[in-house]
Amino acid sequence: MKWTNTLFILVLTLSYSVFSFAAERVQVGDLIQVNLPGESSLNRGFQVDKRGRIDLPEVGTLYVAGYTEPQLSEAVINALNKAFRDLSTASVYIAEQQILVSVQGYVKSPGEYTLAKNADVQTAIHAAGGLRSGAQLDNMLLKRGKDKFPFNYKAFLDSGDDSLLPELKSLDSLFVPASPLVGNIEQQFDANKQANAGDSADSRTAIKVFGEVNAPGTFTYKPNTDLVDVLMRAGGVTRYATVEQIRVISNNQPQLFNLKLYLDSGDKTLLPKLSKGTTIFVPKQEEEIRAGANVVYIMGEVASPGAYEGKKGASFMDILANAGGPTRFAESRQIRLIKASGRVIKFDLTAYTEGLSGQRPPAIGPGDAIFVPEKTDMNEKSWLKISPDRAVNVIGEVVHPGRIEWSDEMDLMHLLAHVGGPTLRADTTKIEVVDANGELIVFNLDDFILKGAPSHELPLIAAGSIVRVHDLPQDPSDNKSQWVRQSSDASIYVFGQVNAPGRYRFTKEMHFLDILSAADGPTKDADIHNIRITHRDKSYSKVSKLNLSLYFETGDESLLPKVTMGDTIYIPEKDKIWLDRSKESTVRVLGAVNNPGRYVFDDNMTILDIIAEAGGPSDNAYLEKISVVNMSCCQGQARTFDLIDFSKTANIYKLPVLRAGDTIYVPDRRDSFMEKARVGLEDILRLTTTIVLIGAL
Repeated sequence: MKWTNTLFILVLTLSYSVFSFAAERVQVGDLIQVNLPGESSLNRGFQVDKRGRIDLPEVGTLYVAGYTEPQLSEAVINALNKAFRDLSTASVYIAEQQILVSVQGYVKSPGEYTLAKNADVQTAIHAAGGLRSGAQLDNMLLKRGKDKFPFNYKAFLDSGDDSLLPELKSLDSLFVPASPLVGNIEQQFDANKQANAGDSADSRTAIKVFGEVNAPGTFTYKPNTDLVDVLMRAGGVTRYATVEQIRVISNNQPQLFNLKLYLDSGDKTLLPKLSKGTTIFVPKQEEEIRAGANVVYIMGEVASPGAYEGKKGASFMDILANAGGPTRFAESRQIRLIKASGRVIKFDLTAYTEGLSGQRPPAIGPGDAIFVPEKTDMNEKSWLKISPDRAVNVIGEVVHPGRIEWSDEMDLMHLLAHVGGPTLRADTTKIEVVDANGELIVFNLDDFILKGAPSHELPLIAAGSIVRVHDLPQDPSDNKSQWVRQSSDASIYVFGQVNAPGRYRFTKEMHFLDILSAADGPTKDADIHNIRITHRDKSYSKVSKLNLSLYFETGDESLLPKVTMGDTIYIPEKDKIWLDRSKESTVRVLGAVNNPGRYVFDDNMTILDIIAEAGGPSDNAYLEKISVVNMSCCQGQARTFDLIDFSKTANIYKLPVLRAGDTIYVPDRRDSFMEKARVGLEDILRLTTTIVLIGAL
């Protein structure tokens, strides 16, 4: 039995030796699957511990780290051979490659975790329950044996760059430190309160900022830090701050700093030098409203409307800033300055701040008043909110027609986008624009977009203009009154044998088959061999002929005529050829046929086709003497054709040649000489018989 097991192991080893060079090796954390049918203690996975071993039932610990899969199978089966006899059905392989990682520090559930082989730092943190509030993201540490690899997890979260994270391996240890903002006593961490109180953990060296700043607190001292940097870390000064009288105590030496003067001049020598433990105080500005000849009034949508003293050199922007500036409900494009004399000056603050207008802020004088109106609500139904001299009227087939406030920075495309764009039924090829001077401009939006939307081709629009977008007409068969909505120069006419004749919308991008399809195609009685197209767009008369049947047989696109707006298409009826066809283009069939008349003829037809088209010979037809009269340019020629003889021989060479304009005559047998002789002989016999009978009597 042992010899059998040894032979099996040898064969198994040789079979895997060829592929062992490419096999994965066992590492700490991997899951080893051992299958032995009939043994309930096996038939499961065994994880490789930190020492590279697995614990097998009845065998004990077995070192497997670093083995390839064939080596692993050989080692495990050799070990099982000591406790089990029949191992012929045993199988051993790496079920799942895993890594064993320790996560420590400021995480919710520190400990050791088994992760997938391709797991990264973010997966390890997630396995540990995530980061705790107060974890320092920019200074994490990965330990691997004696080596340490610091990395910036915050930079990865900002950029998503996986290359910033180190690769994890088995037995790695990930350490997450606590932020310096976290105190020595464990307590609930509030990031907002900590940020508002500053970012310093050492009060002796910290820079203290208080007063009229948005986030007073203590901030970490950094070399080469200036006063503006510290004020920015404190959230900047408030609107009540006296920026000309900032107090700074550095190295026990107090001094005043004029932030406004520094910002106006840009002179860095004005910045005080900061040291460890510096104290900065931003005092509150004293608000004084004085009555008198220099008072300037500001009203409307500003933060602090009221009356302000206009000091010497105070500008429009100074007064507006002293009032707290426009609110979020302010219409900054329609600010009004009411001079003491009663004159009103308009000022567009938005265009001025964006550098889009050459207008300068108006000069402020004593007794002037600044009015900042409220922004117009799009759902406001009152038309009084927008005066006619600063509005554009948009009517017709747009999503939101109405009066729209206008600005000179806008163009027609901005306006159409603002009203929601044209509807599905809009005729975008003929948008009518009437400017403030009453001049009409027709704009083709489709061509404009196909050209790449060149801005110089847009019609100029100003306040007071009117934009109308027409709608496409409805189906004429449903409502004939809708025809008046469609201009003639955008229409094409279809008459005759079509299922829906009428006037149809047509564009330059369409062709003949498009308009024929729009008219629901020809009827069953239509003569598609003789379609007529009248071209009305030319200075001279032109009519084209179309054999639509020939186009369907050949597929030759050159047969289709080019049609455009204003043209007329006429499809005649099959049987109406007396008026539509000249005698030179038809063949006449006369005599003893069921349907004598004129018939259309082409070069592919024979006399048999024409006689069949005429309903065939009648009962009294004299088929041996059918006459064919050919009308040539110089003289006529007549031939006879024996249809009876042809039917016996089927010799196609006996068929007479037909041309358009010929005449076919099928005589009546009663008009032939033989028939008349036979009738005369019958009459003589009847007379003789009568005489004989009388004589006998």
